[in-house]
Amino acid sequence: MKLAHDERLALVVTMAEFGPDAPTLCGEWTVRDLAAHLVLRERRPDAAAGIMVSALSGYTELVQASIARGSFEDLLEQIRTGPPVWSPMRPFDEQLNLAEMFVHHEDVRRGGQDWEPRTLDPVWSGPLWTLARRMGRRAYRRASCSVVLERPDGGRSTVRSAGGETVVLRGDPAELALHAFGRDAVRLEATGSDQAVQGVMSLDRGI
Repeated sequence: MKLAHDERLALVVTMAEFGPDAPTLCGEWTVRDLAAHLVLRERRPDAAAGIMVSALSGYTELVQASIARGSFEDLLEQIRTGPPVWSPMRPFDEQLNLAEMFVHHEDVRRGGQDWEPRTLDPVWSGPLWTLARRMGRRAYRRASCSVVLERPDGGRSTVRSAGGETVVLRGDPAELALHAFGRDAVRLEATGSDQAVQGVMSLDRGI
C-alpha cells in the first residue's frame, strides 16, 4: 500500500468537496491557497525554496498567488497527478509526501468548527507514530520540562528530556503527529502540572 499516493487522492476529493473558499488550519489560507502551495512545492522549484527560507519568501508568495488565480479544477488535477516526470521528487513520493499529504488533508478537514477525527486503517499507526516522534523532538525542543508521547496502547516515547517536571501527551498517533506539526485542532489528553501543561501547549511548534 502506498499511503502517500492514497492520501493524495483522498486530499483532492476532500478539497473538491469543501470547495476553494473553505477555511483551513493554515492561518488565513483557503483551500485554494493551500492547493496553490502544494502545486508550487511540486512544480515550481524556482520558488519552492521560499517555503523554508524566509529571505526568499517574497518571491514564493508572488508565485503562489499567481498559481492560486488559476482554475481550481486544474489545481486539483495537478495535485492528483503529483510531481511531474522531470521532478526529482517523483521517485521519492512516499518518503517526501506522506506527512505533507496527511497533515494538509487534516488542515482542510479540520478548518471549520464541526470536525471529527477520521477512522484510519491500522496500517497508518506505525508511520504516524514515527512522524509524531520525529517531529516531536523538534516541536517540543524549547519546552522547559520533559515531554512524553503516549499511544492508547501504552507505547511511549520521550521526545524532550529536560529533567524536573514531565508532561505526557496521550492520543492516537494521528493526533500526536498533528500536534507535533503545530496543529491545535486535535484530540489529546495532556497531564502534568497546570503550568507545565500550559507551557507545552503554548509552544511555537512550527517548523
